[in-house]
Amino acid sequence: MNGLLVIDKPVGPTSHDVVARVRRALGERRVGHTGTLDPAASGVLLLVLGRATRLARFLSGQDKTYRATIRLGVDTDSHDSAGIAVGPRYEGRWPDRETIERALDAFRGTYAQQPPAYSAKKIGGQRSYRLARRATPRTPPGPPNPPGPPGPPALPDPPGPPDPPGLPGPAALPAPVTVTLRELQLLDAQDDVVTLHIECSAGFYVRALAHALGRRLGTGAHLSTLERIASGRLELADAIALDRVEADPAAAASAVVPPARMLPELPACRLTHDGARRVVHGQDVRPVDIDGPPAAAGVRLVRLLGPDGDLVAVGEPSGTTGLLHPLVVLV
Repeated sequence: MNGLLVIDKPVGPTSHDVVARVRRALGERRVGHTGTLDPAASGVLLLVLGRATRLARFLSGQDKTYRATIRLGVDTDSHDSAGIAVGPRYEGRWPDRETIERALDAFRGTYAQQPPAYSAKKIGGQRSYRLARRATPRTPPGPPNPPGPPGPPALPDPPGPPDPPGLPGPAALPAPVTVTLRELQLLDAQDDVVTLHIECSAGFYVRALAHALGRRLGTGAHLSTLERIASGRLELADAIALDRVEADPAAAASAVVPPARMLPELPACRLTHDGARRVVHGQDVRPVDIDGPPAAAGVRLVRLLGPDGDLVAVGEPSGTTGLLHPLVVLV
């Protein structure tokens, strides 16, 4: 079984749990995901099966789209609702929509984002979350503080970066990562609950955005719920629920997108029989090996299709002008 399966991941299992369950349900040993979702998150999770696992690198770098709910009032050590509350709870009046919009302006575009200490990033070869667990024992939070007198929240003066390095406690932090927020919409703001629509580059931490927003507002904040509604061009409408995969493996198998229909954003070249044989042996594709128009000048990646239309490889321009080198071969 080769291809792409779009899963609607429920809240609870890790991405690796989903891979294991799909592997058992479909009887396919080679299954991998193309971008993790935290256990508390739901939505689109792309799985590659069989020989298509070789294409994972081209899917993991695609933009992601989320619907996120952020709860103001308290920070947590993991920046989400699964974490332990840290610092005092906010006791003032909740910020209005205009104040939140002004705070969000700091995050639109490209900037260096500080990943959470509780993340899979590595520090000195070790996972950051493992170092954080050793550095700071986690104890349950106490009861919430009662509401205090009203008072307007104030933005930091002068404003600092969206999420400056440093975190209460001795836990080390991963290095900041350059990310891009292509679209950030405030969908709703009711008291301490803020709902956002987010379109971002791969590697973006919505948890980190929630934490940084709370700092700018002066209220503290953490991510309450997160749903990935799209990964690249694939949306929830293209997904199959995980429990249905396990209940009806035949339906799941019929939902697998074949390699020939994967990566539709890349231009394609159809190979001759001789061209396909050359690709299988890792040899460069010559103009004579292409049945039809060649790839346009300046393209970075090209799908190389066999005479039958199946995806044989993904190619890139060779060091020699006019030639394509097979970067990843599927057969």
